[in-house]
Amino acid sequence: MESSKLGFTKLTLLLAALGVAFPAAAQNVNDYPNRPVRIVTPAAPGGTTDFLARLLANHLSKAWNQQAIVDNRGSASGVNGAQIVKEAAPDGYTLFIPYHQHTVNAALISKLPYHAVNDFTAITQMTAGGLLLVVNPSHPAKNAKDFVQWTKTTKDAINFGSAGIGSGGHLAGELYKLMTNTKGQHIPYKGTGPAIVGLLSGEYHYNFMGLTGAFAQVRSGKLRAIAVSGPQRIKAAPDVPAMAEVLPGFSVVGWYGVTAPAKLPKPLLTKIHAEISGYVKSAEFGKVAEANGSEAVTNSPEEFRQFMLDDMKKWADVVKRAGIKVQ
Repeated sequence: MESSKLGFTKLTLLLAALGVAFPAAAQNVNDYPNRPVRIVTPAAPGGTTDFLARLLANHLSKAWNQQAIVDNRGSASGVNGAQIVKEAAPDGYTLFIPYHQHTVNAALISKLPYHAVNDFTAITQMTAGGLLLVVNPSHPAKNAKDFVQWTKTTKDAINFGSAGIGSGGHLAGELYKLMTNTKGQHIPYKGTGPAIVGLLSGEYHYNFMGLTGAFAQVRSGKLRAIAVSGPQRIKAAPDVPAMAEVLPGFSVVGWYGVTAPAKLPKPLLTKIHAEISGYVKSAEFGKVAEANGSEAVTNSPEEFRQFMLDDMKKWADVVKRAGIKVQ
């Protein structure tokens, strides 16, 4: 029995070395993983996506006693990275870290080379966060209630900024306009840094900005926090209200998760899900998530799949109603 198993393993390694695809169904889940696992990340090194991917890679390397390698593919708003995963073998050796832009892309780009949900195996969500609505300290609004009242009554032309067309801040601003029936000219910048500079210098009125960068400016007194975009307040800033408190139903949730190529065998899915969800539930991961303005979230593969489908539908509706076009 042992010699037979050893011969099978040698044959598998030889075929892999020769570039011959080995059927995913033949992978013995008890032996998984027996070689390095690649974690494709649709972002350049240094950002939140890369940070979470490296946290996960470090954990999996220790838990599985096999190296987990982060493969950064930061271009085309994550489309290139997603396509690489879509075309990979469903054998558990290629994982993907999608985030909210993954489902937004489905709403913005008419001819994606994949379906954002159906061409992947959902494993689990990892975090849920939001954006922070910020204004220049000279702005008349002191809180969320003031802000909504201002946008509805001011006679001045309103404009809002973001890190670019189709970014989370852009879509949040458009959703706010739709829900309040107010007007506001979108001013896209080339990244978060230039958008912050623009708001500090008074080039526009408000921005739904990523929590980490926004809080740094708020703590220094350079910007004023008005509300968080999620459905409820967050632990990192319990004194900042959720926009939903004054605008019921408003919710813009940033999220990160883990998927794999479509048709990942159920035994492998079960094993990978158990390991990753267990880590996400740990106190260690929870503290890291909270420090970045998010909360650790884990769910079943079925729940995560439905979450992404719902997110796609929501943003497709916003993009259509707001007439957003990607140039």
